[in-house]
Amino acid sequence: MNLDSVKRIGVAAAYKAADVLRAKFGRLRHISKKGAVDLVTEADLASEQVIIETVRRAFPDHGILAEESGETRGRSDACWIIDPLDGTTNFAHGLGFFSIAIAFARAQDIVFGTVLNPVTGELFCATADRGATLNGAAIGVSDTETVEESLLVTGFPYNTREILPTIMTRFTHCVGAAQGVRRLGSAALDLCYVACGRFDAFWEQNLKPWDTAAGWLIAKEAGAVSTDFSNRPFSLDKQQLLTSNGKIHNEMLGLLQIGETI
Repeated sequence: MNLDSVKRIGVAAAYKAADVLRAKFGRLRHISKKGAVDLVTEADLASEQVIIETVRRAFPDHGILAEESGETRGRSDACWIIDPLDGTTNFAHGLGFFSIAIAFARAQDIVFGTVLNPVTGELFCATADRGATLNGAAIGVSDTETVEESLLVTGFPYNTREILPTIMTRFTHCVGAAQGVRRLGSAALDLCYVACGRFDAFWEQNLKPWDTAAGWLIAKEAGAVSTDFSNRPFSLDKQQLLTSNGKIHNEMLGLLQIGETI
């Protein structure tokens, strides 16, 4: 399959979804809950619909794994992994830090990913073995060599209340060791910010494939290292993700390994 065509459709779908999200930003009429703190809005649903329609017109035999509508198997080994609005809580509160994340997998290998911030217009893309870009310019991870010199970013899973001591122990370790820690609310953008050197490492647990697929590939192609908290290679079914510039990875592992696996 021609990955240039995949990229063209993926980017087009992201821009169409961005138009939907910008039109609804600050104008929401209804917000629902999938869990205690897990929100879904009409913007999530409308964005997902336009992405799926764009993909299906071009590739009707491909499978779809989307956050809101779930999995639809296709007639080939190709699958699109879609997060129509990563950062729904930010969006619902009028905070302009959210993204659209679209990845494409072939035989379960992620080979294309794109993440678009509709507010800033920043478009991150990566194709397997071709590097990563931000608005068409090549990007790479930072050269920071120690956590003490690093700016880190993390996220809190939707079940944080259930595992709060574990979350806070890891957070406290990293706050005490790093130059700073941020929590921005979009895992896809967090990964892209590691990819372009704004952050030196990102960690979170209990993420879903649509949260990580596109950003993981972008970070990988930019030179990042991704594992779980026990230094096992990351895959989309893993419950933990640590992505770093590589130079501080072992030091980060030491801060995150607290004798308990979640």
